[in-house]
Amino acid sequence: MDYLYHPYPSQRMTVFAKNGVVATSQPLAAQAGLDVLKKGGNAIDAAIAAAACLTVVEPTSNGIGGDAFALVWTDGKLYGLNASGYAPKAISIEALKERGYTEMPKYGFAPVTVPGAPAAWAALSKRFGRLPLVETLAPAIAYAENGYPVSPVLGKYWAAAFRTYKEALRGPEFASWFATFAPGGRAPKIGEVWASPDHAATLRSIAETEAESFYRGELAEKIAAFSKQYGGFLAADDLAEYEPEWVEPISVSYRGYEVWEIPPNGQGIVALMAINIMNGFDVPSVPDVETHHRQIEAMKLAFADGKAYIADCRYMNCSPDELLSESFAAMRRAQIGEEALTPEPGTPPKGGTVYLAAADGEGNMVSYIQSNYMGFGSGLVVPGTGIALHNRGHNFAFDEGHPNGLAPRKKPYHTIIPGFLTKGGAPVGPFGVMGGFMQPQGHLQVIMNTIDFDLNPQAALDAPRWQWMEGKTVLVEPHFPRHIAEALARKGHDIRLALDSGLFGRGQIIWRDPDTGVLAAGTEPRTDGAVAAW
Repeated sequence: MDYLYHPYPSQRMTVFAKNGVVATSQPLAAQAGLDVLKKGGNAIDAAIAAAACLTVVEPTSNGIGGDAFALVWTDGKLYGLNASGYAPKAISIEALKERGYTEMPKYGFAPVTVPGAPAAWAALSKRFGRLPLVETLAPAIAYAENGYPVSPVLGKYWAAAFRTYKEALRGPEFASWFATFAPGGRAPKIGEVWASPDHAATLRSIAETEAESFYRGELAEKIAAFSKQYGGFLAADDLAEYEPEWVEPISVSYRGYEVWEIPPNGQGIVALMAINIMNGFDVPSVPDVETHHRQIEAMKLAFADGKAYIADCRYMNCSPDELLSESFAAMRRAQIGEEALTPEPGTPPKGGTVYLAAADGEGNMVSYIQSNYMGFGSGLVVPGTGIALHNRGHNFAFDEGHPNGLAPRKKPYHTIIPGFLTKGGAPVGPFGVMGGFMQPQGHLQVIMNTIDFDLNPQAALDAPRWQWMEGKTVLVEPHFPRHIAEALARKGHDIRLALDSGLFGRGQIIWRDPDTGVLAAGTEPRTDGAVAAW
């Protein structure tokens, strides 16, 4: 039986609930979050439970050794958490050049930055959670210990990752990845039960020590020893001195709503710049050719500026306020004409990932995202732990003069971004679309689907997507309207049809009715998405 063969159109409905909702890309993780809610936890506890569970039930996209960001609405205020890690103290462009590198590599220790996900779980739990980590991480530990059947889309990408890693990972330092994720010399098949006792033991240690063991205890010692054994840059003091950062979210107003993102080093500001550009255009109630053209052009301009200016905020040569100013948006908007353009950065005025959403009946809401960056990440798994180290450092520029140039204890330009929507100071809810550089593009499309085109949460996610790649090249999904694609091509866009919808991101949405408190949720049809509701 082919679990990826779907010859007939399908349809999902928006899920409604009053007491709580958890929407994720994996049914088991969504249910884990709901179980924690039913045990007396709040939305923050549920998000932590789902996030930890996702490191086990969707290891192709995230892991214990990755980064995380969160937006949390509680007690009438929106809080931001940046749990992305910095580069090791010992690394530099010069040090990599001495080893023969001419660019940032994808695999091995060079692109490994300090993982922030375990610190995110602990920080969220300590500040806003109701249950101890030993309870919120219990479902993840159980799935790691006892195993679970591999779901269809997970199995597809696991097999693809195995094929890639089998060719790319050659050294002895990668042996633990194959032992952990390809037992028996292959990826687990769809429906086959996979377990990892090492994951379970690591998660248990993180839970019992509130992540101290990961940064300043037994797990930190194992990570540092593994790095030292193979000439890696990551050291014990890099882990010991790391702390996640509570940050003030940034926003733009859009047709009576406020769209919120985490500030740089995240790329959420790219979505906001594009939304700010679109703010000055009249948009019809049904998306037409001109709207698609302007969306694509706005996103191109925003990405050009993002690549030029986004970095660790301490190294940026312009501020988020400058990039989000009305005057800068107007200047960029004026450059959009009838024909597709090749974007260049403007001059601002001076002045693979998993996404989940959770909400409870008390009004708490969480927009949460974590990632290993490229699939399983660096290809390195710390022996005996199940910790797949991410390769986030691949995003650094190999140029000392660039704001995002690699440097010791610096955070790279980061692709993962949680989103949140408010109106008149009241929460509407969390939203997000994961998928590398697709993420800001997904945010723009989902927000316009919701606000401009009045689509319900599920329909806003179901709508066919486009993705700008580079230059004038735009990918569209198989079910993207042909007449619009042809019209965009006449405007100079290089339209290419993608056969795999997995390239267009995976999103979740939860909106809250301000009068009744009823929660309405949608989940991603492009993956094994599920909404668990109560």
